[in-house]
Amino acid sequence: MKKKIAILGSTGSIGKNLVDILKKRINNFEIILLSTNKNYKLLFKQSKLLNARNLIIIDKKSFLEAKKINKDKNIQIYNSFKNFNKIFKTKIDYSMCAITGIDGLEPILDIIEYTKVIAIANKEALICGWSLIKKKLAKTKTKFIPVDSEHYSIWYALKNIDINNIEKIYITASGGPFLNLPKVKFKDIKISDALKHPNWKMGKKISIDSATMMNKTFEIIEAKNIFDLSYEKLSILVHKDSYIHTIIKFNNGLIKIIAHETTMKIPIFNTLYDNHDSFLKTRNIDIEKLNNLELLNVDSNKFPIKQILKIMPKKPSLFETILVTINDFLVELFLKNKIQFTDIHKLLIKMINLKEFNKYKSLKVQNLREIINLNNYVRLKLEKYLYKLLR
Repeated sequence: MKKKIAILGSTGSIGKNLVDILKKRINNFEIILLSTNKNYKLLFKQSKLLNARNLIIIDKKSFLEAKKINKDKNIQIYNSFKNFNKIFKTKIDYSMCAITGIDGLEPILDIIEYTKVIAIANKEALICGWSLIKKKLAKTKTKFIPVDSEHYSIWYALKNIDINNIEKIYITASGGPFLNLPKVKFKDIKISDALKHPNWKMGKKISIDSATMMNKTFEIIEAKNIFDLSYEKLSILVHKDSYIHTIIKFNNGLIKIIAHETTMKIPIFNTLYDNHDSFLKTRNIDIEKLNNLELLNVDSNKFPIKQILKIMPKKPSLFETILVTINDFLVELFLKNKIQFTDIHKLLIKMINLKEFNKYKSLKVQNLREIINLNNYVRLKLEKYLYKLLR
């Protein structure tokens, strides 16, 4: 029997990787749904390639243009994720949720009840809305698998292992494009420089987060949430080759190291084939890289954003939404050439320490509307505080 699949965000980096995996094994799958924000032309190509009959296009203008040019009467095009109840008649086997930003949280929460397995590649959702996701997963008995290479590696390594047996988990960071750049030259960093990630091909936002080390800071918060660990049991190591993805030290003295090639196809493939009923052709073990790991601690002088973890609340709260929103806002300013690269961490630390934001550290997330409203509120506040920069 064919596995029934849905991909939310099929035209993004993660989605395209999954489509590439599926097209070579299409006889094993039935693609029920694909979605995009604006890129309907690629969505149509993917639909034809995978014989997908349900499409969701969120951007209104793109939706109307797509409806106008669609000649296939068998293809249903929708403009909202609220149409899941029309698309899914029974629980499907697997859903990939690869929509970026806080906007991805609502469709994740909505699709959980329609899928047996959900793979999530949305940092913001796992940081800001994990308590809501966890509750919905338990209610619907849906299995969750993280997609990010570090979190998938941890998840894989901890199968059938008591979390209390963990002494420390290390996730690795490449160090980004500025690992070896002297701190005195950080003030001269240009947008084009920050977008040149040495190992991964990623979108602009996540590339900047990688360059500032915010991406790894977020991944620590995600790992704390997903695996129910304290911040004290989590740490970051710099590994410039991105070959090792996690190192886990157990209380009994044993250490597990999970390594794989620098490609997201490996964790994506393994979320799809969790029962190992297929195989992915990869290169031989890279002995040279294993012999030259050169693991380093993060230089907090060059990458001070990591220090934010020291002030994060121990339990999930609304403060995480504030952190995500402020960082998103500042990265947008940098990409618009409104602020310098070094302003990102300076302004971020200044903003999250504002008294009016700190009170949210003790407030639990009650519902999705709280997160959305707080995100909008914080953005308005930032526009007010940074008015001169925005002019």
